[in-house]
Amino acid sequence: MASFRGFCPDDLDKFSKCNLDPLTETYDLSFYLQYYAKWPSLFQVAEDPNGNIIGYIMGKLESSPDYFQYSEHYLPWHAHITALTVAPEARRLGIGKILTENLEFAAEVGNAWFVDLFVRKSNTRAIKFYESMGYSVYRVVKDYYGDNVNDPTAHGEDAYDMRKPMSRDKTLKHIREDGRNHEVQPEDVF
Repeated sequence: MASFRGFCPDDLDKFSKCNLDPLTETYDLSFYLQYYAKWPSLFQVAEDPNGNIIGYIMGKLESSPDYFQYSEHYLPWHAHITALTVAPEARRLGIGKILTENLEFAAEVGNAWFVDLFVRKSNTRAIKFYESMGYSVYRVVKDYYGDNVNDPTAHGEDAYDMRKPMSRDKTLKHIREDGRNHEVQPEDVF
């Protein structure tokens, strides 16, 4: 049985079980602490009965900078999932779903238009997971990831920008059904 709570800085010493997965992005300490300082309600952990961190989610509420306002790539107020990971031994127990639902609740409270995230195109498990929760591909970001976990000789790997509309988006104008057909470059996304 897992318990869920807000992240605290001492948790950084307990992330290793989660961050050993090659599909999990690992950041420097200041990055985690920046999220904690700016968006504490969107940074949660799952803990086992022994106090081990077995999952976490980091997110933020934002919009594109003003200079993007007239760009076709402008993003209105939305929530973004920066990282979601669950330790291998704790997968398939609903922990990722609960963490995601908690972030979506915070997005609704924050009056976001949608929740978005980037996922490696090869990460079929994660894509199926997000699709089961109502997310869909909005666009393909070419060579978003600088490495390719399936082919170390490849230049990079594409990402799917996946989105789920929140209740504010009554007309569903921030999602599309043919997102796999819309390609953009990394510099086009904020």
